[in-house]
Amino acid sequence: MDTGNAAWMLTSASFVFLMTPAVAFFYGGMVRAKAILNMLMLSVGALAVTGIVWTLWGWSIAYAGTDIGGIFGDPATGFLLKDTMVSTDGVFGSVSTKGASYPPSIDVAFQVTFAMITVALISGALAERIKFSTWMIFVALWITFDYAPMAHMVWNGGLLSPDGAISQAIGAHAHDFAGGTVVHINAAIAALVIVLIIGKRKGFAKEPFKPHNVPFVMLGAFLLWFGWFGFNAGSAFGANGTAGYAWVSTTAATSAATLGWLFTEKIRSGHYTAIGAASGMVAGLVAITPAADVVSPFWAMVLGLIAGIVCCFACGLKFRFGYDDSLDVVGVHGVGGVTGTVLIGFFGEGTGLFAGGDFKQLLVQIVIACVAIIFSGVVTAVIAFALEKTIGWRVTEAQEVSGVDLADQGERAYDFAGTASSILKEVK
Repeated sequence: MDTGNAAWMLTSASFVFLMTPAVAFFYGGMVRAKAILNMLMLSVGALAVTGIVWTLWGWSIAYAGTDIGGIFGDPATGFLLKDTMVSTDGVFGSVSTKGASYPPSIDVAFQVTFAMITVALISGALAERIKFSTWMIFVALWITFDYAPMAHMVWNGGLLSPDGAISQAIGAHAHDFAGGTVVHINAAIAALVIVLIIGKRKGFAKEPFKPHNVPFVMLGAFLLWFGWFGFNAGSAFGANGTAGYAWVSTTAATSAATLGWLFTEKIRSGHYTAIGAASGMVAGLVAITPAADVVSPFWAMVLGLIAGIVCCFACGLKFRFGYDDSLDVVGVHGVGGVTGTVLIGFFGEGTGLFAGGDFKQLLVQIVIACVAIIFSGVVTAVIAFALEKTIGWRVTEAQEVSGVDLADQGERAYDFAGTASSILKEVK
């Protein structure tokens, strides 16, 4: 075992874990004050439920089980992590894997944080109107039938992997370094499908839904950028040069995307907004994720710039097409994920059209993006429809108007009335 690699991967797992609380702040600041607790709790549900599902069978479906059709692993092989965790003299550790530079138990830890953040991303599209109980059931079903199989297909030798059936048929290796398809396209399409099923918030496109705490949004964005170093650099699976370069390319692309979004916003509205800066950061982080190890510094910045501009415009599509993606999961993660995945076909070193390659890399990137969209859309639709027809997704209209925090959590984030009363008493 290489203790340096082991230490780096444990650190990366902790960085990525931090990303889900970061998403909670990022999303929480964007909603109205009457819904922030529910928004934070959706991330709590993502963490807690995914942690249980991953331990029971999610790890086995994604990485440990015997491959079934290139789509998923069987859930029995690694059930309750029995393929990975062993005890010696009553103390649990990890099985030994010959030639591995760090214990498999660390890989379980690293991969579960990816599952947590992916499903948490979906919650932003559903803000201010869904039941926490329905969300928890959805998380368990979606991790089982969507996320774990998708991770298997892309990262464990399945259909969408570099050596999978699609890559072999086209004659080029599909590339998704850290989750353009598995995480961002997957989550965004799932979010869009659910939004179309559950419908719009009361007042959508008729009244302004303003963020209630912009500093929370900025805090979440900064923490996401920090956590993304574990997300991307950790996907090198070692403390090595690839990890170092992924750190650099992530920063270059994100910086360019932030500027691209801000300049686009300045031209359109005359202002550089804090919300725009935060959104531009996330757009750049999303876009570089699949490409962090294969695009040069120059192309990393170009990719980020394109993502910042395109995602800025894409967030307005929900008003044109009438779907209530509350916090722009589709516009940022969906469009950003597709942008980063497809642009590998242009900018990927030695394989992209602009970097010494030919059309095959572009073709395979387009195909894996399309397959990810279809798979996520179909699986999520089945799950979401089943939940809608049984227990239902939404709180009542009256509860939505008064605030989902009070309806579902039974509490409020801010005691405005109590504060005002205290001030009056002190004045008197």
